[in-house]
Amino acid sequence: MRDAFDLLVVGGGINGCGIARDAAGRGLSVLLVEKGDLGGATSSASSKLIHGGLRYLEHWEFRLVREALAEREVMLRIAPHVARPMRFVLPHRPEMRPRWMIRAGLFLYDHLARRVSLPGAEAIATRTHPYGAPLKPEITAAFAYSDCWVDDARLVVLNAKDAARRGAEIAVRTAFLGATPEAGAWTCRLRAADGAERTVRARAIANAGGPWALRVLEAAGAPARCTLRLVRGSHIVLPALYEGEQAYILQNDDGRVVFVIPYEGRFSLVGTTDVPHEGDPGAAACSAEEAAYLCAAVSRQFRRQIDPAEVVWSYAGVRPLYDDGARDPSAVTRDYVLSLDRGGENGPPLLNVYGGKLTTYRRLSEEALAKLAPPLGFSAARPWTATAPLPGGDLGAAGLSGFEAAQVRRYPWLPPETLRRLCRAYGTEMDALLAGASGMAALGRDFGAGLTERELDWLRREEWARRAEDVLWRRSKLGLHLAPAARAAVAAWFGEASQAAVAGKAEPAGV
Repeated sequence: MRDAFDLLVVGGGINGCGIARDAAGRGLSVLLVEKGDLGGATSSASSKLIHGGLRYLEHWEFRLVREALAEREVMLRIAPHVARPMRFVLPHRPEMRPRWMIRAGLFLYDHLARRVSLPGAEAIATRTHPYGAPLKPEITAAFAYSDCWVDDARLVVLNAKDAARRGAEIAVRTAFLGATPEAGAWTCRLRAADGAERTVRARAIANAGGPWALRVLEAAGAPARCTLRLVRGSHIVLPALYEGEQAYILQNDDGRVVFVIPYEGRFSLVGTTDVPHEGDPGAAACSAEEAAYLCAAVSRQFRRQIDPAEVVWSYAGVRPLYDDGARDPSAVTRDYVLSLDRGGENGPPLLNVYGGKLTTYRRLSEEALAKLAPPLGFSAARPWTATAPLPGGDLGAAGLSGFEAAQVRRYPWLPPETLRRLCRAYGTEMDALLAGASGMAALGRDFGAGLTERELDWLRREEWARRAEDVLWRRSKLGLHLAPAARAAVAAWFGEASQAAVAGKAEPAGV
């Protein structure tokens, strides 16, 4: 085990894993540490969207929207197994934003960045178009436009996997205790889950602690040069509210928007809220008030009236937004700020990541490496991550549909739902997972919903899964499909005495 690195990345969320991947691909020696699980906090508690942020146009954030829109095409190119196009329906209510404003916003949305694979916006008559079926009869007009859905937790893991294949060390369940600048580098103290401590040297630190970024600064003895607004975004999962693959973006009476998204085949995902969060970000949970708010937002425009008692699962993540002084949490910028500090006068570099969103993580990572290039003495002139597929993403010209058809012929013994899930979780790595198997019996114990012992072993060996919740609620969402006894059996397979993971209880990721 080496004890000296070019770069120590603190935080295993999407930004930390993206920075580690980009740095390793440029030939830097990289160590990433994460106190909990990869993507165990904010990065797996999102709305699962790669989107430009239509509502950000109202706040004049054109650069952020343009950058995010361009990233949709990049994600479809490098991760076509975990990202896919989705059509969004925006019902029009005369008492809300006027129709001319929506048309103008959608025109900008379609033209701010180059669109290759996504169809443009259109107006629809809800009384005759299938998209209008779930909506109340008094809603007679709507607009449809394109964005993308992504499996957020798997996107995090895929970036970590690619970083590791390019030489990075990924250390989960490893806490960052502190760092001291010494002789032009950082001496960093780490502690593993078993209590063992380790000291490493790093020429630079990238602070991607998310909601814990200021704690990382404190542990490194560095001053905080900004403040963060911690905003909780909660989501609820309901039995499917309608048929079809389209999503809905609902204008709420308070000016916010609420998404309703098809989820896991049998459910609808509804979110999100924007509530100031106090206390430990790792303890964030959807409150009864937030669940009622989301249900009311849907009931206001859907024919079906939603009761909070129908909620089958909920989750919440804390977004660490750069404090730009906005009074309304919904108006706080979703843009990111990168600050390069020094450990004392002429000391080693400490790069701090403030804010950001899932969609723009790859661009953020490129900019982070550009800032680190001068002090670390490497060239940032050749960005590479926009064209290199993430693990499993090399599906070929036929795309996901062609790949799935080929896998049906290759594995006729796999149940259709399981085959589809494996294709969309692992892409071309599915063949390595199933290597040598000619039937379900060869995959070991079946825990239900197609989750087998072979897959659990793969996730533990190849994807750093250490607990049942890592699998059931992040790398897959099979916790929604398994009975409590089956979830308990998965926990037992991991040797867990605690049953917290069985219920999908989130744990603090820390620093």
